[in-house]
Amino acid sequence: MISAAQIGEAARVLRAGGLVVFPTETVYGLGANALDAAAVDRIYEVKGRPANSPLIVHVASVDMAGELVADWPDTAAALAREFWPGPLTLVLPKSAKVPDRVTAGLPTVAIRLPRHPVARRLIECAGLPIAAPSANPFARLSPTTAAHVREMLAGKADMILDAGPAEVGIESTVLSLAGGKAVLLRPGMVSQQEIERVTGPVTAGGEVVGGHPSPGMHERHYSPCTPLVVVAAGQAPPGRVAYLWWSRPADAARAVRMPVSAAAYGAEFYRVLHELDREGWDLIAVETLPEGPEWAGIADRLRRAAQR
Repeated sequence: MISAAQIGEAARVLRAGGLVVFPTETVYGLGANALDAAAVDRIYEVKGRPANSPLIVHVASVDMAGELVADWPDTAAALAREFWPGPLTLVLPKSAKVPDRVTAGLPTVAIRLPRHPVARRLIECAGLPIAAPSANPFARLSPTTAAHVREMLAGKADMILDAGPAEVGIESTVLSLAGGKAVLLRPGMVSQQEIERVTGPVTAGGEVVGGHPSPGMHERHYSPCTPLVVVAAGQAPPGRVAYLWWSRPADAARAVRMPVSAAAYGAEFYRVLHELDREGWDLIAVETLPEGPEWAGIADRLRRAAQR
């Protein structure tokens, strides 16, 4: 249980330019005052994050979001009513108050109103928006517990708020509205199908040139230290292999049965990969995922994790 005193101390650290690890419903974030370019610089330094990868800015209300953008179209308002607070990030033209460091020099800013009560209380108490990528070294597995953060960042943040495991388990869906149409930049657990019920047709993001319009667009990302491959059902390779399956088991040195629903699978996915990394297997083999829009976010993370 996070106390009011802990929230107050974390807010003080943020206002002083420090870094605070805090829980969201997706993954744990490494947060800094989004309006303080020097504090944001520390995020990039701690993570080893490339300068062309923008950050998501977390807000506590639609009014706070409106202060960070140059335009708040009707479509953004409709999406916020439907999905906020929750794991949907909106990309919109930024206002002058948002430092270029936050947006990788782009004229747009990515904004999300998180559902986790600790995240929202922290933003409200600090009285400022929080820029926060996942609290891990760049391209590594995202953390879904505070223990994952302690293992990977080894005291590099000024404070950690530990509120237990993340509920959703993978990063937010990112949707751009900056060009007058809805463009899906990163799939997540809010599916394209759900978004299209509000916006109408959504297109997929195109070729990336220069600054990435969204976090999570590097080809290799979300990766365990252990090599990972995607395999057909029941086809685990021989040797010191850990095998994640949902439909068909195999004769593997370590077999982990995963949930059959997308929501439950997503909540477990990074946790299981962290565990297998610690166990030191030669290879992690993951059974091909089911088809369907609800699986698109997990499939995206799995594809990027398998890149070498």
